[in-house]
Amino acid sequence: MDSDLNQAAAWLATSNKSIALTGAGVSTESGIPDFRSPDGLWSRYSPAEYATLGAFRRDPEKVWRMLAELEEVLMAEPNAGHVALAELEAEGALAGIITQNVDGLHQAAGSRTVVEFHGNGRTFSCLSCGASYTRSRVLAMGEMPPHCSNEVHGVPCGAILKPDVIFFDEQIPPKALAASSQLVRGAELILVIGTSCEVFPASEIPLQVRREGGRIVEINLEPADGLAPDISLPGWFTEVVPRLQERWRGLRA
Repeated sequence: MDSDLNQAAAWLATSNKSIALTGAGVSTESGIPDFRSPDGLWSRYSPAEYATLGAFRRDPEKVWRMLAELEEVLMAEPNAGHVALAELEAEGALAGIITQNVDGLHQAAGSRTVVEFHGNGRTFSCLSCGASYTRSRVLAMGEMPPHCSNEVHGVPCGAILKPDVIFFDEQIPPKALAASSQLVRGAELILVIGTSCEVFPASEIPLQVRREGGRIVEINLEPADGLAPDISLPGWFTEVVPRLQERWRGLRA
């Protein structure tokens, strides 16, 4: 792996534009279980029954029994891998990150250009009147599930709020698609980290980089099926990315 790490660092040092795609595996090391793991969220709640917009519209209180568990996700702290990626961006090695996670840990670590492909759990919207809420405002309400307090014709709306996460039957927001396309355009290298690349359309992002002539470096505990990276760096996010950063800094010195 040492020679592969050196090669990946060399590619990062010579690339005119490098980006990262991250998934649940980068958050597990901050104590957030992978939703698909044996003890993850989907082991207790059926996605078809709890994680669709249709289910929310039919019975939002039922869906909020699952959503309440996302609170512990939002209390997690960034780990050393998040910090290393943020520093690589600040030092000019990364143009930005496309993440499938909704926890906001990249931003908390200091990353500035982050495309949240599947939305986030830090803001909320009312599907009835369109009002938007921050997490701090929702927490200040002191109720679960939270209800919309926006006045419509002088009367509080009262509808149950939905976090701005993308449910399984929702489309990826056009702004996220446009921002990810902008990051992919001209990318010569993509770091694929902590994701099995099974969820479409995020799974297409590394292939788009390859079609444009770019290279793929995978950082995962287990190889992703069908990814066929140019280099695979097996190991923990919190260990491999800081080591890659160190090697990159050595080449830039």
